[in-house]
Amino acid sequence: MSEIGPKLGRRSLLAGIAALGAGACTKISESDAGQDLIETAEAWHRTAHRSLASRQALAPEYSVADRSPTFKGNGSVSVDDGFYQQQVAAGFPDWKLEVRGLVEKPLSLSMADLRALPQRVQTTRHDCVEGWSAIGEWTGPQLSGLLDAAKVKKEANFILFRCADTLYGRVYYESIDMVDAYHPQTIIAHALNGEPIPQKNGAPLRMRIERQLGYKQAKYLTAIEAVASFDQVGDGNGGFWEDVAGYQWYAGI
Repeated sequence: MSEIGPKLGRRSLLAGIAALGAGACTKISESDAGQDLIETAEAWHRTAHRSLASRQALAPEYSVADRSPTFKGNGSVSVDDGFYQQQVAAGFPDWKLEVRGLVEKPLSLSMADLRALPQRVQTTRHDCVEGWSAIGEWTGPQLSGLLDAAKVKKEANFILFRCADTLYGRVYYESIDMVDAYHPQTIIAHALNGEPIPQKNGAPLRMRIERQLGYKQAKYLTAIEAVASFDQVGDGNGGFWEDVAGYQWYAGI
């Protein structure tokens, strides 16, 4: 997914940094002192966030009656690719999701395969730094089930999400650690409000990581990859906005 910037909702500890804007964040991250400050703040944020709540504590969930009448598309609202457009028109019959990297049993799953797995339905709120929020009902299998099926190796520390969309000439990607990967509300969503996810919202697959900010929730998902580090991924910061704008990697709320 290409959500622009972190969310303000639920009084995130990142709100102060987010308020500076992407340009300011980039300037700060360009200096050694600024980078040290960001890394220190991120470490404190992660420790504080997980100290104040159980690692498996759930984000608030809502009733069907609370769902927003519309759910805005943000960042990338499509994929400029011939194969993707063909799949959109046909209902994604040939779309595959790979589970790979540091796993004993790589997987290649079709949309039918994913729909046949046990499903979790959760109605949650999405908050954006641009000043809007929306409540939507998401449906999909839990990420933990796919990781267990693929048998993630013990040396894996992070889970990468590879995407089909691009921004500023870069392919979008994001990542989380194993705590969030195995959180019960971390799902691979294929439906929004009981219907296939619209193109503008990341069809056919997007991540829902309900205790993380919007830019962590990758859209147009093509692969899930277990890795030991980010050394060989992008600029080594663990995500698209982390690379291009200096956002914190840990974006828990």
